[in-house]
Amino acid sequence: MPVIDLAQVDLRALTPDQLDWKKFVLPVDHPMRVIRIEKVVANIGVGQSGERLEKAAKVLEELTQQEPSYRLAKRSIKDWNIRKGEPIGVAVTLRRNKAVWFLLRTLAAVDFTLRENSFDDWGNVAFGIREHIMIPGTKYDPSVGVWGLNVVTVLARPGLRVMYRRRARYDVGKEQRVSKAEAMKFFQEVLGVKIIK
Repeated sequence: MPVIDLAQVDLRALTPDQLDWKKFVLPVDHPMRVIRIEKVVANIGVGQSGERLEKAAKVLEELTQQEPSYRLAKRSIKDWNIRKGEPIGVAVTLRRNKAVWFLLRTLAAVDFTLRENSFDDWGNVAFGIREHIMIPGTKYDPSVGVWGLNVVTVLARPGLRVMYRRRARYDVGKEQRVSKAEAMKFFQEVLGVKIIK
């Protein structure tokens, strides 16, 4: 049974304040084994800097209500007129209520259906949206155009922060990471997503 009843919720009018990210967990017998949404990353790769990149940044800011960060080219590609260090994409990292709010809206754009190969072995789930205007509550602006975007969700258990903190950093055991089967179970039971092969 999903945490939120989507039949009674209008995703167009839903705001992050109306959600409690702590409820979106897969319950288990031990508090350190609970699976939750760590973060959601939305990304638009433009492939060039300039006016198109600014439009993509504007779209991402409207969708997420958060200022995007610019992603730089890792190397120069002469055929595509890309120089190393040139901004060619925009991304936004969302956490807590905003992450759950944005994930629900983007899943609605794909009819709460994901492919099995969208899940990796470490609790990450990635899917794409062809047109951003498919997301509920988004209006078409002719001056900006239509953009596609990638959405990546990272699922984690408590304690994953040990891998990324600055001081006293340690590896986390394989048992503490989220497996592919657990990630699929989380999306099916907590978010009501249908998984197809």
